[in-house]
Amino acid sequence: MNEIQIKEFWNRFPCGEALTGSLLEHDGDYESFFSDYDRFRYNLESHILKCLDRIAFQGKLVLEIGLGQGADSEQIIRRGGIWSGLDLTQESVNRVATRLRIRKLPFRELRTGSVLEIPFENSSFDIIFSHGVLHHVPDIRSAQRELHRALRPNGMLVVMLYSKWSLNYLLSICVVRRLGLMALWFAGLSPEGIYRQHLENAKRIGLWRYLGMDQFIHTNTDGPLNPYSKVYDLRAVKADFSSFEVEKIYKRFMHSPPVPSRWLPLERLLGWHLWVHMRPK
Repeated sequence: MNEIQIKEFWNRFPCGEALTGSLLEHDGDYESFFSDYDRFRYNLESHILKCLDRIAFQGKLVLEIGLGQGADSEQIIRRGGIWSGLDLTQESVNRVATRLRIRKLPFRELRTGSVLEIPFENSSFDIIFSHGVLHHVPDIRSAQRELHRALRPNGMLVVMLYSKWSLNYLLSICVVRRLGLMALWFAGLSPEGIYRQHLENAKRIGLWRYLGMDQFIHTNTDGPLNPYSKVYDLRAVKADFSSFEVEKIYKRFMHSPPVPSRWLPLERLLGWHLWVHMRPK
């Protein structure tokens, strides 16, 4: 797996676009698209705004890694952050530039580039923020060295990573979806949508290889064509972010499709989103 494949995937499937219909389905109306997207995102994941409120952005130089549709970018700016953004894909950079322009939001810099070679000087930022991105970086240990370089010595790295000790991973991905795929396979069924794509994946590389968790995890976080994902616990965070000390770690978001779980009051124990605040060593 390499960065070129990951870049191609996210250029083809801009992060979060499928949640509320594509930009094309909004007839190219950016304002309508962004409004619908933000409404859906923060209704589904209302914890994000509360988590952002816990970060002291006011007056701080902030770099956001991985921008999606720019929803969190806007929230950081509205909370007083002196914001710069970096994304691997030009598509995301273009969309975020449009969002900030039409909403007249100030920012410092917006660049296309890789977290493996962050195009900013040493010690440039007080805060580096990345939501749902770094678990898609295969060479994360090189990336964390770059994050350390770009962050000021007393700065803060805040990331959201997929949680290993979550209902989504332990039950939905490891058990339910694998059993479901086996049932479809042996029944010889031809479903539509993502189920068809999972079957095509399994036919291409072999069912048992596809069901191995070293493979299955990639295609069960952000769609069956997603090239790479990783799940984290505290031990994995310490191993992959060895240049940092963990200051705070907590879980949010009960999410485990197709298992209904939103009603369960267990997000602090089994939530899918692992938020980690780290300081440079």
